[in-house]
Amino acid sequence: MGRRWGPAMAASERAGCVVSARGAGAEAEGPWSCSGVLLNRRTGLVLCHGGIVAPFLRAGVGALQPGAGPSFLGADSCRDDLRLHVQWGPGRGPGARAEPRGALCTPPCSAQPAPRAPACARLLLLACCPAFRASFARLFGGDVPEQWRFAGGGPEPPEDEASASGSDDGPLLAALGWFALLRLEDCTAEEAVGSPRLSVVPAASLPKGAPLLACGSPFGAFCPDIFLNSLSRGVLSNAAGPLLLTDARCLPGTEGAGVFSAHGALVALVAAPLCWRAREWVGLSLLCAADALLRTASLALRRLGLQAEAKELAALLPRQAGDTTTGPQRALVLQEHGAVWLAAVLVECGSVWGSGVALAPRLVLTCRHVAPREAKRVLVRPATKSPPVWGEVVFATQDTSPYDVAVVKLEESLKGIPFPVLASYFHEGIVTSNTRDNSTGATYPHLNFSIPMAVLQPALSRYRRTGELLPLRELDRPGEQVRVVWRLQRVPAQPPRSKL
Repeated sequence: MGRRWGPAMAASERAGCVVSARGAGAEAEGPWSCSGVLLNRRTGLVLCHGGIVAPFLRAGVGALQPGAGPSFLGADSCRDDLRLHVQWGPGRGPGARAEPRGALCTPPCSAQPAPRAPACARLLLLACCPAFRASFARLFGGDVPEQWRFAGGGPEPPEDEASASGSDDGPLLAALGWFALLRLEDCTAEEAVGSPRLSVVPAASLPKGAPLLACGSPFGAFCPDIFLNSLSRGVLSNAAGPLLLTDARCLPGTEGAGVFSAHGALVALVAAPLCWRAREWVGLSLLCAADALLRTASLALRRLGLQAEAKELAALLPRQAGDTTTGPQRALVLQEHGAVWLAAVLVECGSVWGSGVALAPRLVLTCRHVAPREAKRVLVRPATKSPPVWGEVVFATQDTSPYDVAVVKLEESLKGIPFPVLASYFHEGIVTSNTRDNSTGATYPHLNFSIPMAVLQPALSRYRRTGELLPLRELDRPGEQVRVVWRLQRVPAQPPRSKL
Protein backbone atom coordinates (compact mmCIF):
# COMPACT_ATOMS: atom_id res chain seq x y z
CA MET A 1 0.00 0.00 0.00
CA GLY A 2 3.03 2.27 -0.09
CA ARG A 3 4.84 4.40 2.41
CA ARG A 4 1.80 6.56 3.04
CA TRP A 5 -0.03 3.70 4.72
CA GLY A 6 2.95 2.38 6.69
CA PRO A 7 1.95 3.87 10.10
CA ALA A 8 -1.66 2.78 9.69
CA MET A 9 -0.71 -0.78 8.73
CA ALA A 10 1.67 -1.14 11.67
CA ALA A 11 -0.79 0.27 14.22
CA SER A 12 -3.79 -1.68 12.93
CA GLU A 13 -2.00 -5.04 12.87
CA ARG A 14 -0.72 -4.49 16.41
CA ALA A 15 -4.22 -3.68 17.64
CA GLY A 16 -6.27 -6.15 15.56
CA CYS A 17 -7.68 -9.27 17.19
CA VAL A 18 -10.52 -11.80 17.04
CA VAL A 19 -12.93 -12.38 19.94
CA SER A 20 -15.08 -15.49 20.31
CA ALA A 21 -17.84 -16.33 22.79
CA ARG A 22 -19.41 -19.66 23.70
CA GLY A 23 -21.31 -21.28 26.51
CA ALA A 24 -19.87 -23.89 28.86
CA GLY A 25 -21.11 -27.41 29.46
CA ALA A 26 -22.18 -30.36 27.36
CA GLU A 27 -24.79 -28.35 25.42
CA ALA A 28 -22.58 -25.34 24.83
CA GLU A 29 -23.97 -22.51 22.74
CA GLY A 30 -21.97 -20.87 20.00
CA PRO A 31 -19.36 -20.12 19.16
CA TRP A 32 -19.98 -16.57 18.01
CA SER A 33 -17.03 -14.47 16.91
CA CYS A 34 -16.17 -11.01 15.64
CA SER A 35 -13.22 -8.68 15.23
CA GLY A 36 -11.84 -6.50 18.01
CA VAL A 37 -9.22 -3.93 19.00
CA LEU A 38 -6.48 -4.38 21.59
CA LEU A 39 -6.66 -0.98 23.26
CA ASN A 40 -3.74 -1.69 25.58
CA ARG A 41 -1.40 -4.66 25.13
CA ARG A 42 0.20 -4.11 28.53
CA THR A 43 -3.02 -4.29 30.55
CA GLY A 44 -5.01 -6.43 28.12
CA LEU A 45 -7.99 -4.14 27.46
CA VAL A 46 -9.98 -5.26 24.39
CA LEU A 47 -12.97 -3.66 22.67
CA CYS A 48 -15.20 -5.67 20.32
CA HIS A 49 -18.74 -5.84 18.95
CA GLY A 50 -21.42 -6.56 21.54
CA GLY A 51 -23.35 -8.93 19.29
CA ILE A 52 -21.34 -12.01 20.29
CA VAL A 53 -22.24 -11.43 23.97
CA ALA A 54 -25.94 -10.69 23.34
CA PRO A 55 -27.06 -14.38 23.30
CA PHE A 56 -25.83 -14.74 26.90
CA LEU A 57 -27.74 -11.83 28.42
CA ARG A 58 -29.88 -12.90 31.36
CA ALA A 59 -32.70 -10.60 30.22
CA GLY A 60 -32.36 -11.55 26.54
CA VAL A 61 -31.43 -9.38 23.57
CA GLY A 62 -34.42 -7.15 24.29
CA ALA A 63 -32.31 -5.47 26.96
CA LEU A 64 -30.27 -3.88 24.17
CA GLN A 65 -33.20 -2.28 22.35
CA PRO A 66 -33.51 1.52 22.52
CA GLY A 67 -35.48 2.62 25.56
CA ALA A 68 -35.04 -0.72 27.31
CA GLY A 69 -32.70 0.69 29.93
CA PRO A 70 -29.38 2.48 30.42
CA SER A 71 -26.72 2.75 27.73
CA PHE A 72 -24.46 0.29 29.55
CA LEU A 73 -24.67 -3.10 31.27
CA GLY A 74 -22.24 -4.61 33.76
CA ALA A 75 -20.63 -8.04 33.61
CA ASP A 76 -23.36 -9.47 35.87
CA SER A 77 -25.90 -8.89 33.08
CA CYS A 78 -24.56 -12.03 31.34
CA ARG A 79 -24.90 -15.68 32.35
CA ASP A 80 -22.15 -17.34 34.36
CA ASP A 81 -21.40 -19.88 31.62
CA LEU A 82 -20.15 -17.23 29.17
CA ARG A 83 -16.62 -18.01 28.01
CA LEU A 84 -14.61 -15.42 26.05
CA HIS A 85 -11.36 -15.89 24.13
CA VAL A 86 -9.16 -13.40 22.28
CA GLN A 87 -6.64 -14.20 19.57
CA TRP A 88 -4.18 -11.78 17.97
CA GLY A 89 -1.08 -11.72 15.81
CA PRO A 90 2.38 -12.85 16.94
CA GLY A 91 4.25 -10.61 19.36
CA ARG A 92 6.84 -8.13 18.13
CA GLY A 93 9.13 -8.30 21.16
CA PRO A 94 12.46 -10.13 21.36
CA GLY A 95 12.11 -13.87 21.67
CA ALA A 96 8.57 -13.94 20.29
CA ARG A 97 7.94 -17.35 18.77
CA ALA A 98 5.51 -18.45 16.12
CA GLU A 99 2.70 -20.72 17.26
CA PRO A 100 1.98 -23.96 15.35
CA ARG A 101 -0.44 -23.51 12.48
CA GLY A 102 -3.98 -24.77 12.61
CA ALA A 103 -5.04 -27.94 10.83
CA LEU A 104 -7.19 -26.02 8.35
CA CYS A 105 -4.21 -24.95 6.28
CA THR A 106 -1.93 -27.76 5.11
CA PRO A 107 0.56 -27.07 3.68
CA PRO A 108 1.11 -23.64 5.26
CA CYS A 109 -0.36 -20.90 3.10
CA SER A 110 2.15 -18.28 4.15
CA ALA A 111 5.66 -17.96 5.50
CA GLN A 112 4.46 -15.50 8.14
CA PRO A 113 4.25 -16.64 11.79
CA ALA A 114 0.86 -18.00 12.80
CA PRO A 115 -1.34 -16.13 15.31
CA ARG A 116 -0.78 -16.91 18.95
CA ALA A 117 -3.16 -19.29 20.71
CA PRO A 118 -6.44 -17.79 22.02
CA ALA A 119 -6.28 -16.28 25.50
CA CYS A 120 -9.10 -16.25 28.06
CA ALA A 121 -10.82 -12.96 28.79
CA ARG A 122 -13.58 -11.68 31.07
CA LEU A 123 -16.33 -9.19 30.37
CA LEU A 124 -16.08 -5.78 32.03
CA LEU A 125 -18.85 -3.87 30.37
CA LEU A 126 -21.40 -3.70 27.56
CA ALA A 127 -21.85 -0.13 26.35
CA CYS A 128 -23.40 1.73 23.45
CA CYS A 129 -22.95 5.30 22.30
CA PRO A 130 -26.30 7.12 22.77
CA ALA A 131 -25.43 9.68 20.10
CA PHE A 132 -24.75 6.85 17.62
CA ARG A 133 -28.12 5.24 18.37
CA ALA A 134 -29.88 8.59 18.07
CA SER A 135 -28.27 9.27 14.69
CA PHE A 136 -29.13 5.76 13.51
CA ALA A 137 -32.78 6.11 14.59
CA ARG A 138 -33.06 9.50 12.88
CA LEU A 139 -31.59 8.27 9.59
CA PHE A 140 -32.90 4.70 9.36
CA GLY A 141 -35.69 4.37 11.93
CA GLY A 142 -39.12 5.92 12.20
CA ASP A 143 -42.47 4.54 11.11
CA VAL A 144 -41.26 3.78 7.57
CA PRO A 145 -37.77 2.17 7.62
CA GLU A 146 -37.68 2.31 3.79
CA GLN A 147 -36.49 -1.32 3.58
CA TRP A 148 -33.06 -0.68 5.08
CA ARG A 149 -31.40 -3.78 6.46
CA PHE A 150 -28.17 -4.17 8.41
CA ALA A 151 -26.70 -7.57 9.07
CA GLY A 152 -23.53 -9.60 9.25
CA GLY A 153 -24.64 -12.25 6.79
CA GLY A 154 -23.53 -13.07 3.27
CA PRO A 155 -23.44 -10.91 0.15
CA GLU A 156 -27.22 -11.17 -0.37
CA PRO A 157 -29.94 -10.16 2.12
CA PRO A 158 -32.03 -12.85 3.84
CA GLU A 159 -35.29 -13.89 2.22
CA ASP A 160 -37.57 -12.40 4.86
CA GLU A 161 -38.46 -8.73 4.83
CA ALA A 162 -37.77 -7.80 8.44
CA SER A 163 -37.45 -4.08 9.10
CA ALA A 164 -34.22 -2.31 9.94
CA SER A 165 -35.29 -1.73 13.53
CA GLY A 166 -36.49 -5.28 14.23
CA SER A 167 -34.62 -8.03 16.02
CA ASP A 168 -35.30 -10.88 13.58
CA ASP A 169 -31.79 -10.68 12.12
CA GLY A 170 -30.19 -12.18 15.22
CA PRO A 171 -27.99 -10.81 17.97
CA LEU A 172 -25.63 -8.85 15.71
CA LEU A 173 -28.44 -6.55 14.53
CA ALA A 174 -30.18 -6.36 17.90
CA ALA A 175 -26.85 -5.23 19.35
CA LEU A 176 -26.17 -2.63 16.65
CA GLY A 177 -24.22 0.17 18.32
CA TRP A 178 -23.32 -1.94 21.37
CA PHE A 179 -19.72 -2.88 22.09
CA ALA A 180 -18.10 -5.11 24.72
CA LEU A 181 -15.08 -4.14 26.81
CA LEU A 182 -12.97 -7.13 27.92
CA ARG A 183 -9.89 -7.75 30.04
CA LEU A 184 -7.43 -10.50 29.19
CA GLU A 185 -6.98 -12.74 32.23
CA ASP A 186 -3.29 -13.49 31.59
CA CYS A 187 -1.35 -10.67 29.97
CA THR A 188 2.43 -11.00 30.14
CA ALA A 189 4.99 -8.21 29.92
CA GLU A 190 6.33 -9.75 26.71
CA GLU A 191 3.22 -8.62 24.85
CA ALA A 192 3.95 -4.97 25.64
CA VAL A 193 7.59 -4.96 24.49
CA GLY A 194 8.05 -2.65 21.53
CA SER A 195 4.32 -1.82 21.35
CA PRO A 196 3.68 1.93 21.27
CA ARG A 197 0.56 3.30 22.87
CA LEU A 198 -2.59 3.26 20.74
CA SER A 199 -3.73 6.75 19.84
CA VAL A 200 -7.31 7.84 19.15
CA VAL A 201 -8.24 10.69 16.81
CA PRO A 202 -11.54 12.64 17.06
CA ALA A 203 -13.71 11.54 14.17
CA ALA A 204 -15.09 15.08 13.87
CA SER A 205 -11.61 16.35 12.96
CA LEU A 206 -11.50 14.31 9.74
CA PRO A 207 -13.11 15.78 6.61
CA LYS A 208 -15.11 13.78 4.12
CA GLY A 209 -12.74 11.98 1.79
CA ALA A 210 -10.14 11.39 4.50
CA PRO A 211 -8.28 8.08 3.83
CA LEU A 212 -9.12 5.22 6.20
CA LEU A 213 -7.74 1.73 6.75
CA ALA A 214 -10.01 -0.99 8.16
CA CYS A 215 -8.31 -3.94 9.90
CA GLY A 216 -10.64 -6.83 10.60
CA SER A 217 -10.91 -10.59 10.31
CA PRO A 218 -13.49 -11.79 7.77
CA PHE A 219 -15.54 -14.71 9.09
CA GLY A 220 -14.36 -14.04 12.65
CA ALA A 221 -12.50 -16.90 14.29
CA PHE A 222 -12.66 -19.13 11.20
CA CYS A 223 -9.15 -19.97 9.98
CA PRO A 224 -7.33 -16.97 11.54
CA ASP A 225 -4.01 -17.93 9.94
CA ILE A 226 -5.58 -16.77 6.65
CA PHE A 227 -8.08 -14.07 7.59
CA LEU A 228 -6.71 -12.49 10.78
CA ASN A 229 -6.15 -8.73 10.40
CA SER A 230 -7.09 -8.38 6.75
CA LEU A 231 -6.66 -4.81 5.51
CA SER A 232 -8.97 -2.72 3.35
CA ARG A 233 -8.52 0.87 2.25
CA GLY A 234 -11.33 3.38 1.87
CA VAL A 235 -12.37 6.91 2.71
CA LEU A 236 -14.66 8.64 5.18
CA SER A 237 -17.72 8.78 2.95
CA ASN A 238 -19.97 10.77 5.27
CA ALA A 239 -20.80 11.35 8.93
CA ALA A 240 -23.80 12.10 11.12
CA GLY A 241 -22.37 12.80 14.55
CA PRO A 242 -20.53 9.66 15.72
CA LEU A 243 -22.22 7.56 13.00
CA LEU A 244 -19.73 7.32 10.13
CA LEU A 245 -19.87 5.73 6.69
CA THR A 246 -16.93 4.26 4.78
CA ASP A 247 -16.52 2.53 1.45
CA ALA A 248 -13.75 0.31 2.83
CA ARG A 249 -14.68 -3.32 2.11
CA CYS A 250 -15.86 -4.92 5.35
CA LEU A 251 -17.11 -8.52 5.32
CA PRO A 252 -19.06 -10.65 7.82
CA GLY A 253 -16.95 -11.16 10.92
CA THR A 254 -15.38 -7.70 10.80
CA GLU A 255 -17.96 -6.30 13.23
CA GLY A 256 -15.91 -4.57 15.94
CA ALA A 257 -12.86 -4.11 13.68
CA GLY A 258 -10.74 -1.02 14.10
CA VAL A 259 -10.67 1.68 11.42
CA PHE A 260 -7.54 3.83 11.39
CA SER A 261 -6.40 7.11 9.88
CA ALA A 262 -3.43 7.23 7.50
CA HIS A 263 -1.29 8.31 10.48
CA GLY A 264 -2.16 5.14 12.45
CA ALA A 265 -4.67 6.63 14.92
CA LEU A 266 -7.88 4.75 15.77
CA VAL A 267 -10.87 6.55 14.24
CA ALA A 268 -13.82 4.19 14.65
CA LEU A 269 -15.04 0.62 15.08
CA VAL A 270 -17.17 -1.25 12.56
CA ALA A 271 -20.78 -1.37 13.74
CA ALA A 272 -22.34 -3.07 10.70
CA PRO A 273 -20.24 -4.28 7.74
CA LEU A 274 -23.11 -4.95 5.34
CA CYS A 275 -26.32 -3.13 4.51
CA TRP A 276 -29.04 -3.23 1.87
CA ARG A 277 -31.85 -0.97 0.78
CA ALA A 278 -34.85 -2.46 -1.00
CA ARG A 279 -32.89 -5.74 -1.33
CA GLU A 280 -30.05 -3.98 -3.15
CA TRP A 281 -26.59 -4.28 -1.63
CA VAL A 282 -25.14 -0.91 -0.54
CA GLY A 283 -21.35 -0.66 -0.69
CA LEU A 284 -20.97 1.23 2.59
CA SER A 285 -20.29 0.11 6.16
CA LEU A 286 -21.55 1.74 9.35
CA LEU A 287 -18.90 2.86 11.85
CA CYS A 288 -19.11 4.15 15.40
CA ALA A 289 -16.61 6.89 16.25
CA ALA A 290 -14.01 5.56 18.71
CA ASP A 291 -13.68 8.76 20.74
CA ALA A 292 -17.44 8.97 21.42
CA LEU A 293 -17.61 5.27 22.29
CA LEU A 294 -14.61 5.34 24.64
CA ARG A 295 -15.94 8.44 26.37
CA THR A 296 -19.28 6.69 27.00
CA ALA A 297 -17.55 3.52 28.22
CA SER A 298 -15.27 5.50 30.57
CA LEU A 299 -18.24 7.21 32.23
CA ALA A 300 -20.05 3.86 32.54
CA LEU A 301 -17.02 2.25 34.20
CA ARG A 302 -16.97 5.01 36.80
CA ARG A 303 -20.64 4.44 37.59
CA LEU A 304 -19.90 0.73 38.03
CA GLY A 305 -17.06 1.52 40.44
CA LEU A 306 -14.30 0.37 38.05
CA GLN A 307 -12.15 3.44 38.53
CA ALA A 308 -8.85 1.95 37.33
CA GLU A 309 -10.35 0.79 34.03
CA ALA A 310 -12.12 4.14 33.57
CA LYS A 311 -8.79 5.91 33.98
CA GLU A 312 -7.19 3.64 31.35
CA LEU A 313 -9.84 4.50 28.79
CA ALA A 314 -9.71 8.20 29.62
CA ALA A 315 -5.96 8.17 28.95
CA LEU A 316 -6.65 7.03 25.36
CA LEU A 317 -9.05 9.87 24.61
CA PRO A 318 -7.79 12.78 22.50
CA ARG A 319 -7.82 16.33 23.76
CA GLN A 320 -11.19 17.96 23.16
CA ALA A 321 -9.83 21.48 22.75
CA GLY A 322 -6.75 22.74 20.96
CA ASP A 323 -5.92 19.38 19.44
CA THR A 324 -3.83 19.93 16.30
CA THR A 325 -2.53 16.40 15.81
CA THR A 326 -4.61 15.88 12.67
CA GLY A 327 -3.95 19.30 11.14
CA PRO A 328 -1.48 18.06 8.48
CA GLN A 329 -3.74 15.18 7.49
CA ARG A 330 -6.79 17.42 7.22
CA ALA A 331 -4.86 19.92 5.10
CA LEU A 332 -3.62 17.09 2.85
CA VAL A 333 -7.15 15.77 2.27
CA LEU A 334 -8.53 19.21 1.53
CA GLN A 335 -5.66 19.85 -0.87
CA GLU A 336 -6.29 16.56 -2.68
CA HIS A 337 -10.07 16.68 -2.79
CA GLY A 338 -10.94 20.34 -2.20
CA ALA A 339 -14.70 20.84 -1.98
CA VAL A 340 -15.49 18.82 -5.11
CA TRP A 341 -17.88 16.61 -3.12
CA LEU A 342 -20.22 19.62 -2.87
CA ALA A 343 -21.05 19.07 -6.55
CA ALA A 344 -22.60 15.69 -5.66
CA VAL A 345 -26.38 15.83 -5.26
CA LEU A 346 -29.18 13.43 -4.33
CA VAL A 347 -31.70 12.81 -7.10
CA GLU A 348 -35.17 11.54 -6.14
CA CYS A 349 -37.54 10.25 -8.82
CA GLY A 350 -40.67 8.90 -7.14
CA SER A 351 -39.61 6.00 -4.93
CA VAL A 352 -36.22 5.73 -6.69
CA TRP A 353 -33.19 7.70 -5.59
CA GLY A 354 -29.55 7.95 -6.54
CA SER A 355 -26.58 10.25 -6.89
CA GLY A 356 -25.97 12.95 -9.45
CA VAL A 357 -23.40 15.61 -10.32
CA ALA A 358 -24.23 19.30 -10.66
CA LEU A 359 -22.48 20.45 -13.85
CA ALA A 360 -23.96 23.96 -13.91
CA PRO A 361 -26.38 26.03 -11.81
CA ARG A 362 -29.36 24.42 -13.59
CA LEU A 363 -27.88 21.21 -15.00
CA VAL A 364 -27.47 17.82 -13.27
CA LEU A 365 -26.09 14.59 -14.70
CA THR A 366 -27.32 11.31 -13.24
CA CYS A 367 -28.07 7.71 -14.33
CA ARG A 368 -30.99 6.50 -16.43
CA HIS A 369 -31.97 3.90 -13.82
CA VAL A 370 -32.39 6.76 -11.34
CA ALA A 371 -34.41 9.02 -13.67
CA PRO A 372 -35.55 6.64 -16.44
CA ARG A 373 -38.05 8.68 -18.45
CA GLU A 374 -37.89 11.99 -20.26
CA ALA A 375 -40.30 14.69 -19.07
CA LYS A 376 -40.28 13.10 -15.62
CA ARG A 377 -40.06 15.53 -12.69
CA VAL A 378 -37.36 14.85 -10.12
CA LEU A 379 -36.25 16.45 -6.86
CA VAL A 380 -32.59 17.38 -6.48
CA ARG A 381 -31.12 17.80 -3.00
CA PRO A 382 -27.70 19.50 -2.79
CA ALA A 383 -25.05 18.49 -0.27
CA THR A 384 -25.08 22.03 1.14
CA LYS A 385 -27.81 23.39 3.41
CA SER A 386 -29.59 24.89 0.39
CA PRO A 387 -33.22 23.80 -0.12
CA PRO A 388 -34.05 21.08 -2.69
CA VAL A 389 -34.83 22.10 -6.28
CA TRP A 390 -37.29 20.55 -8.72
CA GLY A 391 -36.17 19.62 -12.20
CA GLU A 392 -37.22 17.79 -15.35
CA VAL A 393 -35.51 14.94 -17.18
CA VAL A 394 -34.68 16.36 -20.61
CA PHE A 395 -32.77 13.31 -21.81
CA ALA A 396 -32.47 9.66 -20.79
CA THR A 397 -30.77 6.91 -22.75
CA GLN A 398 -32.80 3.91 -23.90
CA ASP A 399 -32.87 0.69 -21.89
CA THR A 400 -30.82 -1.04 -24.59
CA SER A 401 -28.02 1.51 -24.43
CA PRO A 402 -24.95 0.62 -22.33
CA TYR A 403 -24.63 4.33 -21.50
CA ASP A 404 -26.78 4.59 -18.38
CA VAL A 405 -27.15 8.39 -18.44
CA ALA A 406 -29.85 10.99 -17.80
CA VAL A 407 -29.73 14.79 -17.93
CA VAL A 408 -31.87 16.92 -15.60
CA LYS A 409 -32.70 20.60 -16.18
CA LEU A 410 -33.51 22.43 -12.95
CA GLU A 411 -36.28 24.98 -12.46
CA GLU A 412 -34.07 27.08 -10.16
CA SER A 413 -30.33 27.60 -9.87
CA LEU A 414 -28.20 25.74 -7.34
CA LYS A 415 -26.15 28.11 -5.21
CA GLY A 416 -22.89 27.80 -3.34
CA ILE A 417 -21.63 24.82 -5.35
CA PRO A 418 -18.20 24.62 -7.06
CA PHE A 419 -19.07 23.11 -10.43
CA PRO A 420 -16.51 20.66 -11.87
CA VAL A 421 -14.69 21.06 -15.17
CA LEU A 422 -15.49 18.26 -17.61
CA ALA A 423 -12.52 16.20 -18.75
CA SER A 424 -11.73 16.05 -22.45
CA TYR A 425 -9.64 12.87 -22.15
CA PHE A 426 -10.31 9.47 -20.57
CA HIS A 427 -11.00 9.81 -16.88
CA GLU A 428 -13.11 8.00 -14.28
CA GLY A 429 -16.49 10.60 -13.74
CA ILE A 430 -19.82 8.45 -13.06
CA VAL A 431 -20.22 4.85 -11.56
CA THR A 432 -23.36 3.38 -13.10
CA SER A 433 -24.00 0.01 -11.50
CA ASN A 434 -22.58 -3.09 -9.95
CA THR A 435 -22.66 -6.38 -11.84
CA ARG A 436 -25.67 -8.66 -11.53
CA ASP A 437 -26.35 -12.11 -12.95
CA ASN A 438 -29.96 -11.87 -14.14
CA SER A 439 -30.31 -15.65 -14.35
CA THR A 440 -29.51 -16.26 -10.67
CA GLY A 441 -30.09 -12.82 -9.14
CA ALA A 442 -26.57 -12.80 -7.66
CA THR A 443 -24.83 -9.45 -7.28
CA TYR A 444 -21.08 -8.95 -7.67
CA PRO A 445 -20.70 -5.84 -5.54
CA HIS A 446 -17.07 -4.90 -6.23
CA LEU A 447 -17.20 -5.16 -10.05
CA ASN A 448 -18.55 -1.85 -11.34
CA PHE A 449 -19.10 -0.21 -14.69
CA SER A 450 -18.24 3.45 -15.19
CA ILE A 451 -18.58 5.83 -18.13
CA PRO A 452 -15.57 7.91 -19.21
CA MET A 453 -16.50 11.57 -19.01
CA ALA A 454 -14.62 12.05 -22.29
CA VAL A 455 -17.48 10.18 -24.01
CA LEU A 456 -20.11 12.56 -22.62
CA GLN A 457 -18.18 15.83 -22.67
CA PRO A 458 -18.76 16.89 -26.33
CA ALA A 459 -22.50 16.24 -26.21
CA LEU A 460 -22.94 17.90 -22.81
CA SER A 461 -20.93 20.95 -23.84
CA ARG A 462 -23.04 21.35 -26.99
CA TYR A 463 -26.27 21.00 -25.02
CA ARG A 464 -25.13 23.66 -22.56
CA ARG A 465 -24.38 26.05 -25.42
CA THR A 466 -27.35 25.41 -27.72
CA GLY A 467 -29.87 23.23 -25.87
CA GLU A 468 -29.62 20.68 -28.70
CA LEU A 469 -30.26 17.05 -27.70
CA LEU A 470 -29.22 15.33 -30.95
CA PRO A 471 -25.57 14.71 -29.85
CA LEU A 472 -26.85 13.12 -26.64
CA ARG A 473 -29.14 10.80 -28.59
CA GLU A 474 -26.07 9.36 -30.30
CA LEU A 475 -25.42 7.57 -26.99
CA ASP A 476 -28.31 5.24 -27.92
CA ARG A 477 -26.30 4.03 -30.92
CA PRO A 478 -22.99 2.77 -29.49
CA GLY A 479 -20.41 0.99 -31.58
CA GLU A 480 -19.90 -2.77 -31.51
CA GLN A 481 -16.75 -2.44 -29.39
CA VAL A 482 -18.74 -0.82 -26.56
CA ARG A 483 -21.48 -3.45 -26.84
CA VAL A 484 -18.94 -6.28 -26.58
CA VAL A 485 -17.37 -4.81 -23.44
CA TRP A 486 -20.80 -4.29 -21.88
CA ARG A 487 -21.56 -8.00 -22.42
CA LEU A 488 -18.27 -8.84 -20.61
CA GLN A 489 -16.87 -10.36 -23.77
CA ARG A 490 -13.37 -10.11 -25.18
CA VAL A 491 -12.80 -7.47 -27.84
CA PRO A 492 -11.42 -9.30 -30.92
CA ALA A 493 -7.84 -8.28 -31.73
CA GLN A 494 -8.68 -8.17 -35.44
CA PRO A 495 -11.82 -8.86 -37.47
CA PRO A 496 -12.31 -12.48 -38.58
CA ARG A 497 -11.19 -13.31 -42.10
CA SER A 498 -13.12 -15.39 -44.58
CA LYS A 499 -11.62 -18.73 -45.64
CA LEU A 500 -13.13 -18.47 -49.12
